[in-house]
Amino acid sequence: MPTSTITPNSIDSYRLAAKPFYKPTGNEVELYEQAYAHRMPMLLKGPTGCGKTRFIEYMAWKLDRPLVTLACNEDMTASDLVGRYLLDADGTAWHDGPLTLAVRHGGICYLDEVVEARQDTTVVIHPLTDARRILSLDKKGEVVQAHPDFQLVVSYNPGYQSRSKDMKPSTRQRFAALEFDYPQEAIEAAIVARESGASEQVAQCLVNIAHRSRALKYRGLDEGISTRMLIYAARLIVSGVSPRQSCEMTMTRALTDDPDMSRALQGFVEAQFDEG
Repeated sequence: MPTSTITPNSIDSYRLAAKPFYKPTGNEVELYEQAYAHRMPMLLKGPTGCGKTRFIEYMAWKLDRPLVTLACNEDMTASDLVGRYLLDADGTAWHDGPLTLAVRHGGICYLDEVVEARQDTTVVIHPLTDARRILSLDKKGEVVQAHPDFQLVVSYNPGYQSRSKDMKPSTRQRFAALEFDYPQEAIEAAIVARESGASEQVAQCLVNIAHRSRALKYRGLDEGISTRMLIYAARLIVSGVSPRQSCEMTMTRALTDDPDMSRALQGFVEAQFDEG
């Protein structure tokens, strides 16, 4: 008979040892705490690089819960989520997938950019998002009742998703939602300075560039410059790379291949740092 490799202590490896830095922009922390108290499935909506992942890392640390994160993609199968039988030195053994591990042992499971996964894969989460709170392991012939501390959290960016990759209403209705956006200028500059070690002046210049780029969304750019990109640029500047080259590496070349748009973005950079 095949054996099962269930390792309750392995969930502890998903606990965050250090407190993640997160600067609230509203009452999202308090709202999430109330949702977790009821173990509501949560949907985090917002543009790329605005802090959704950092937020859930901070909340997992604050609530002292393990955090199991999966970056979804179109090649991800249901087995990648729930687990599979694998051959090892002792024969065939069942290995829990990351979702099953969180369900069994009371972690927070975070599916990042959930709409990137195939819909026939994500349908396995439906019974976890209603009163049943169960996960069916069809290949193993087992139904797992979710641990009382388990919570499912998913994220997606509604700004660039095509209609074919939008969340199905039957899935979307199962979640409470928090909406994220890029922080206000002063908060974003403080985040960039804190995360990169850059001066407040450099951080503010970068934030100014980002705000100008975000005005070009749907007018040549699919996405504006994210807070994450600003932190990357600031770190390069701190290490001695020129502002122009730092921004070209982390922003212009990453965002667009269009020569005219590249020149426009570099114009924003030169204006800020020539003046600063």
